[in-house]
Amino acid sequence: MNSYERLLLENKAWAKEKLNDDPDYFNRLVDVQSPDFLWIGCSDSRVPANEITGTQPGEIFVHRNIANMVIHTDLNLLSVLQYAVEVLKVKHIIVCGHYGCGGVKAAMTNHNFGIINKWIRNIKDVHRFHREEIDAIPDQDAQLNRMIELNVQEQVLNLAKTSIIQKSWKERQEPDLHGWVYDLHDGIVKPIYELGAGTHIDEIYEFDDL
Repeated sequence: MNSYERLLLENKAWAKEKLNDDPDYFNRLVDVQSPDFLWIGCSDSRVPANEITGTQPGEIFVHRNIANMVIHTDLNLLSVLQYAVEVLKVKHIIVCGHYGCGGVKAAMTNHNFGIINKWIRNIKDVHRFHREEIDAIPDQDAQLNRMIELNVQEQVLNLAKTSIIQKSWKERQEPDLHGWVYDLHDGIVKPIYELGAGTHIDEIYEFDDL
């Protein structure tokens, strides 16, 4: 059996199990989704949002990319963000990184990685902003883990810089923004940064006509 065929068999087994437990399970999912959460996570296959939070389909709206980035020119991310905030009206947005992230690790080198250079350049900017703190850490692994935390913090701030978030804060005082880091070694999520709805950031990023 090919590996992809196993996925199809597992899907059938999963669907059957859900129906056995709750015959109306899929009927409820078909008509509406009303999640409280938007999850912006890393594409790493070891960090599945639903599994590590113990949530069910329909409870978390998910966007994933390399190193859980919020980039102001990324129309994919911004489209997801606008839909989540303006249509689904999520109450919380979580940016979740993970220790040992390969994207952040690559950004801390001088190697040429091809097309991904364009993406991780944004992580290099995070390193530049926090160079003094990072360079003062003697252990290389500890440097990487602190960079992962700081990268999550910067992506939360990038959310707050968008007109989408600021407009929602003005109109309905939601969503709150959360920065988390997941530890692959023990499966525990560590909250590292929070911005409540309406938090003031550097005024140069605040729109005055929303």
